[in-house]
Amino acid sequence: MHPFRNACRAGLARIRSEGRYRSFTALRKSAERFPIFTLGIGDDSRDVTVWSSNDYLAMGVHPVVIDAATNAAREMGAGAGGTRNIAGTSQLLEALEAELANLHGKPAGLLFTSGYVANEASLTTILRALPNWHVFSDKKNHASMIAGVKGAPATVHIWQHNDLADLERLLSAAPADVPKLIVFESVYSMDADISDIGAICDLADRFGAMTYLDEVHAVGLYGPQGGGVSERDNVASRVDVIEGTLAKGFGCHGGYITGDTEIIDYIRSNASGFIFSTSLPPTTIAAALASIRHVRQDHARRAKIFERAETLKSKLRAAGLPVIASVSHIVPVHVGEAVLVREVSRRLLEDFAIYATPINYPTVPVGSERLRLTPTPLHTDAMMDELVQALLAVIGRSERVAA
Repeated sequence: MHPFRNACRAGLARIRSEGRYRSFTALRKSAERFPIFTLGIGDDSRDVTVWSSNDYLAMGVHPVVIDAATNAAREMGAGAGGTRNIAGTSQLLEALEAELANLHGKPAGLLFTSGYVANEASLTTILRALPNWHVFSDKKNHASMIAGVKGAPATVHIWQHNDLADLERLLSAAPADVPKLIVFESVYSMDADISDIGAICDLADRFGAMTYLDEVHAVGLYGPQGGGVSERDNVASRVDVIEGTLAKGFGCHGGYITGDTEIIDYIRSNASGFIFSTSLPPTTIAAALASIRHVRQDHARRAKIFERAETLKSKLRAAGLPVIASVSHIVPVHVGEAVLVREVSRRLLEDFAIYATPINYPTVPVGSERLRLTPTPLHTDAMMDELVQALLAVIGRSERVAA
């Protein structure tokens, strides 16, 4: 047997023994009944309430978005047919990039096939443009940001999560004459906390550093038009590169960056993850464009998600459940053990028809395993009450769940 097969077998055995093996649950999404999904097929199927979708605003099932995708499919077909340089650029795609740039108050935008690719390709390209880069990366940054930073020959400094004193200490210790880049997020999706973008920009100005901000869990939700926390805090103009996604608040697919024209053009001209990837299909582009334009003016929908999140937090706290303190729309419930959190998730699904994703290491540190709940504008009070009663029943039957 080839050594790699032995390595696969040993690695999978270790993951299973640690309770980290990931099993996927096949669910059929319903555009008319969201957040109700269907589990199973035919006579064996049943309804399931999903609490872990990243379609935060339920825009993926909005009629405006569905109609835009349907019309684009009829008019332009199913696929782009090539990379951006090989017949894969359309007027519709250029309109989407312009809309994204305008959303963040930037001169230019660039579309990628996913948020992961946007981060990895953009960061690697930036950090290969000059020698002797020093990168300052928040400890809890996305895996895609870590991959982008590691993909280039830069000196990397990891600062403690949202600890501005630690960031300042590391910036002070770095050589004054080297290029510097601060890489961070706005909303951190596992801890549900938010960074102080303005204060980070103050440090960037003081030490001559560029800033790269990941807003994927904030775009569409925060700010007067859904431009993210940087728009909410009126500091978007101070950030050099803002990265976002179309797959969460906007309910579609794809990732992007926005920034000054020269920076975006340089990445467009050099990032292999952009140059050699087939363009997103016209259905996705049309849907995303329609979604952004709708979200920017649908203030009630954006307000609703925060009301729903606060209502759920209140219900969980009132029931004495171990909800982790959250200042964002994400509601984490602490469980604290890999095997146990998977068991809690399984029993919620099998006994109560509730789907809540278990979050394990390496996504979160060992001992902080949790359920990650994401209420949408379409989750009702009745659904929340059912969730609370189910959690009480499941967690109450296990003495090992952390309070």
